[in-house]
Amino acid sequence: MSIQVLEQYLPANTLPFLKKWFSNFRIHIKITKDRNSKLGDYRKMPDKSHQITINSSLDRQLFFFVLTHELAHLIAFEKFNNRIAAHGKEWKETFREMLLESIEIYTKDLQPIILNFSRNPKANYMASPELVRYFHIENPEDNAVFVEDLSLNDCFLYKNEEYKILEKRKKLYLCENHVNSKKYLFRPLAKVEKLILDEK
Repeated sequence: MSIQVLEQYLPANTLPFLKKWFSNFRIHIKITKDRNSKLGDYRKMPDKSHQITINSSLDRQLFFFVLTHELAHLIAFEKFNNRIAAHGKEWKETFREMLLESIEIYTKDLQPIILNFSRNPKANYMASPELVRYFHIENPEDNAVFVEDLSLNDCFLYKNEEYKILEKRKKLYLCENHVNSKKYLFRPLAKVEKLILDEK
């Protein structure tokens, strides 16, 4: 995929950064269907080229953010000859520098969030509540909410099973499965479907 074709998924004015970052690397960009497990990934191919995959449904700014994340892997691995941890200090520093260099691409309201994130880049986008909240698009026909937005005793649906929130334990929420009565811990930013109980 050419950089020009890639631009349709990206915010305006990203071309100078992509040209610099892509440099002389042989990179195959694959736009994939939505994946719940990840937004993108990077791998070095047997022929020494590089492959990056990114979900097609991402907001343009998030797409650029994820592309920057994956390119940081490529650049860090090439610079340090693969003798580094995937999300170690070399990757963090590379990603941080790229985020700060391209901060102007992001909208004014998103820039402070990106700056805060760049202080200690996380391996997983879901580990940044600010970013998760920013890119959470509300759909009036969608009952999806974060567990942290619910109240004690609220009921919700997760993977087609019904749960009830019992209590908050430190950073997690203790919930009971209505079918088997077993208790499970949920992350605050787990996306679930709120159930509206019939009070009749």
